[in-house]
Amino acid sequence: MPKRKISNTLALAVLGLLQERDMHPYEMAVTLRERSKDGSFKVNSGSLYDTVESLVRLGWIEPVETMRDGRRPERTVYGLTDAGRREFVVWVDELIRVPVAEFPKFVAAVSYLGALGPDGAADALAERAGHLERRIEEGRAALAATVGAGQVPRLFMIEVEYALHALAAELAWTQGIRDEIRAGSLTWPAGGAR
Repeated sequence: MPKRKISNTLALAVLGLLQERDMHPYEMAVTLRERSKDGSFKVNSGSLYDTVESLVRLGWIEPVETMRDGRRPERTVYGLTDAGRREFVVWVDELIRVPVAEFPKFVAAVSYLGALGPDGAADALAERAGHLERRIEEGRAALAATVGAGQVPRLFMIEVEYALHALAAELAWTQGIRDEIRAGSLTWPAGGAR
């Protein structure tokens, strides 16, 4: 598979938003946050503007209007080009079809769980479980405030559903291993961390 000209998934988000309507970068950032997409894409103003510039250079988006609102600085509104629309569809299709190796930090840390000793490991997993429970609550609240309130179609927030399922699976595993450690059924080798 050929290397992508741009692989930053924030670019995917920009292209996706411009499928809906023309927008300026500030509006893109606000929309991503309102839809809780900042959990799927790393959104900050600097990286968003850099991404927009890259997409313009590639010819995937283009300025369609520059406007000024009172004393505020000029804002450039961008629209999707035909090339950008085609690239977006190809990119989404590729990301859905072809699993890629991802290297989550948690998995790396779990491979050395034994270094914490049974008590430390159980405590660390218990704390992680609490964080996961809060993230699940936040995701459910985001869905209720958007899809549940009729703000956006379910399809526009479907990645939050996926994330909730993944978080629930991680929570169940985390709690299960914590419980095994506390019950003594997951044992540490002799001479290992205590």
